This record gives sequence, C-alpha cells and structure tokens, in this order.
Amino acid sequence: MESSLAGAAEGGGGFRASEHQHVRYNPLRDDWVLVSAHRVKRPWQGQLEKPPPEDVPRWDPKNPLCPGATRANGEVNPKYEGTFVFPNDFPALQPDAPEPDDSDHPLFRAAPAQGVCKVMCFHPWSDLTLPLMSLPEIRAVIDAWAELAAELGASYPWVQIFENKGAMMGCSNPHPHCQVWASSFLPNEACLEDRTQRQHLSQHGVPMLLEYAEQEARRKERLVVENADWLVVVPYWATWPYQTLLLPRRHVCRLQDLSDSEKDSLASIMQRLLIKYDNLFEVSFPYSMGWHGAPTGAYLEKDCRHWQLHAHYYPPLLRSATVRKFMVGYEMLAQAQRDLTPEQAAERLRSLPEVHYKKRAEEV
Repeated sequence: MESSLAGAAEGGGGFRASEHQHVRYNPLRDDWVLVSAHRVKRPWQGQLEKPPPEDVPRWDPKNPLCPGATRANGEVNPKYEGTFVFPNDFPALQPDAPEPDDSDHPLFRAAPAQGVCKVMCFHPWSDLTLPLMSLPEIRAVIDAWAELAAELGASYPWVQIFENKGAMMGCSNPHPHCQVWASSFLPNEACLEDRTQRQHLSQHGVPMLLEYAEQEARRKERLVVENADWLVVVPYWATWPYQTLLLPRRHVCRLQDLSDSEKDSLASIMQRLLIKYDNLFEVSFPYSMGWHGAPTGAYLEKDCRHWQLHAHYYPPLLRSATVRKFMVGYEMLAQAQRDLTPEQAAERLRSLPEVHYKKRAEEV
C-alpha cells in the first residue's frame, strides 16, 4: 500500500490523478481513501435532494430557537440579541447518569459515560447563516465557542463543538445554531487523532498539522483561502467532495488559547470560506463542521504539544445543489472513496467570488 500510488497529484509514467484511480494516506486518521475522479463523469439518475427553503421567517413564535419562543420543555427563551446558550432539552449526555454493571465477558463491555450538552444560537434571526452575518457577529460566535470550551473543559476531558447546517445534515431547525457536547471520556475520533499526532511529533519533532499547514501554504495546489493567521485547504486525503480543513499558522493547542487578533482573522476566514461554499451551487451550503483541539480536564496538566487546533468541514454535495455524495456500499464495507481529486475541488472553491450570491443579486 505504501507506494507511489498516493504520490504527487500529477505524477510521471502516464499517471494523472484527475484521470486514474489511486489511494491516498490520511496520517491524521491512519487510514486510506480511494480517489476515482473519472467517476464524476458518469450520468446521474439517482436521488435528487430538495434545495433548502429560501423563505425562512426571521422570527417565528413556533420556532423553539427564536427569542421569546417556548421550547419543548416549557422554558421560554429570553429576548436575546446576540448569541444565546442553553442546556439541550434532549441531551445525549447527562452529568448524573448511573454507571453500567461490570461485564461478565470481554465481548460485552460497557463503560461509564457522563457529560453535558448545550445548544448555542448564533443570532436572533432565523433567516441568517454564518456567511451572511457580519464580522463582529461571527467574532461573537467565536468568543462564545472559546468561553464554552474553557468553561466545560475545566471539568471534562473532551468538549466537542459542532454545527450541522441544513436538513441534509440532520438539522431539524432552520435557525443558525450549533451544539456543544462535553464528555467524561475521549471519543473515538479524539483518541485516534491523539495517537497519530503524538506519534508524528515523536518521530519527526514537529506537530503534524503545523508541518502540514506549512507544506500546503507553500504548495498552494489545495489552498482555498488564507490570511496572516489561518489557512483553509481541501486536505490531500479529503473524503467528502468539498471537504476542507481550517488550520492556524502558529502552534496553538486549543480554541481558548487564541489571541484577540487571531479570533478576528478567524472570523474573516470563516466568512470567506462559507461565502464560497454558498456560491458554489448558489444555495445555503449544507455541512457538518467541528473543532478539534487538545483534550481538557485532567489533560490540562499533561503534555499536549503534539496537538494542533483545527476545524473540519464535511459538506455532502457533489455535482449540484440537488446531487449529494453517498457514503454507502464500498465506503461502508471497504474504505472511503471520492469522485474528484482534492486539487480539483480546491481549484473550484478558490476561483469562486467572495461576495455572497444573495448580496450580488441585491446589488443588481
């Protein structure tokens, strides 16, 4: 497997990454992805998705995330004007859950799981998404993220901040928001990234994603947007068609470690990326995103220099606003497979304008 198959984007010997299938190694997950860019040429007669609604009301008393609305548990939201954080009414993790009994066989193991789940509204208006918000409004979201990461991270080893945007990604409410789950354990992805990053630092003397960011900034073929503090790339090992990785340029372990200027530039690069996403198919672009950083809780006293803060964006759309990438069959039973090269995806995103298509329409 460790051969030149996963080599340069356009290698010698007649190989062209955009035409010939090959596999690429993901050092962050210690696995491989099959790249079959020629498959995107096949005609599509499968499922077509419904585009997201364009007529979301700015305020709806029946929307449980709106200011002043009543939620399912009878709680009434305050008439908030900025960000608003509240306990999830249907949490997947609870702080006082009892521990499971001891297993009587190694094939039937269970372990304790406690935690808290919160919901964070980005803005009081339901018809806004992050790319349509102002830079100060996005900065307020980042500040709230950092505050929650520090607050919950004082007690819990893992704080997962994530946003599911769009009904296609399981979002059940048309209001700009994310979730924050803090757990008493390290989840699978956190354990995996902890192991691979620790191993890389031990073998190479530099944090993996710091070295990777420096390489991508120099190569530029997968670069989407960049500024003085951050860069966004379609990673060399990307699985989803327009997947991106948001990376700081300096070594920083956790969201709460960012300086004020880095938070300002983070707001800017997030806005630029998300505008490009929406402009790709001129639709409110669905995705799941989340922050990964060094574990917290008891890990705050441990050496976590191998970690580098980063955010993953996983969008499902492939060909248009109505045709998505399905992870089924081979992907579920063998390994991940993608239908265009990361370089093709990056070039397409990079070339898109940074003025939102809705605002361009307003100017006409």
